[in-house]
Amino acid sequence: MFKDFIKSFGLLNIIMIIVVLSTIVIAEYLFLSGHKLYGIFVGLWAPTILGFMNYFKQSN
Repeated sequence: MFKDFIKSFGLLNIIMIIVVLSTIVIAEYLFLSGHKLYGIFVGLWAPTILGFMNYFKQSN
């Protein structure tokens, strides 16, 4: 079942989603620990990565 999910969704897409989720968690940690500007800066990486994923998926 998990193998079929990876095959249908793509291993690279799953890795990129994990990277995006981890940057969101890191951004929230930074923001809530008092480093608000660093948290906002890192928080902007997630939509940027998703935008690049979308762009490269459409260009293929």
